[in-house]
Amino acid sequence: MNTDVGSTESPEGTDPELERLREQVSAVDSSMIEAFNRRVELVAGIKRHKDEHGIAFVDPDRERWMFDHQSRVNRGPLTDEGLRELYGELLALTKRELG
Repeated sequence: MNTDVGSTESPEGTDPELERLREQVSAVDSSMIEAFNRRVELVAGIKRHKDEHGIAFVDPDRERWMFDHQSRVNRGPLTDEGLRELYGELLALTKRELG
């Protein structure tokens, strides 16, 4: 570790374990973005189909079912409260993206 008073290098920058963990987080983040983009594409297809058939885009019963299903299969450590917040944001963002 560099202990020079004038040094601007962070001790974190030389920690290989910290770097390894950060690389894993970045990989997971990239996977989540890829999955979210795919989800938006699929929901866009659902929206087109519903529009063509005069079906309302938003279906609160389906949204409740989706949360309940994910809550049952969630192995944690994300809590139900955290999952509810995440899902709420996911649905809101999807709706905003698709206008």
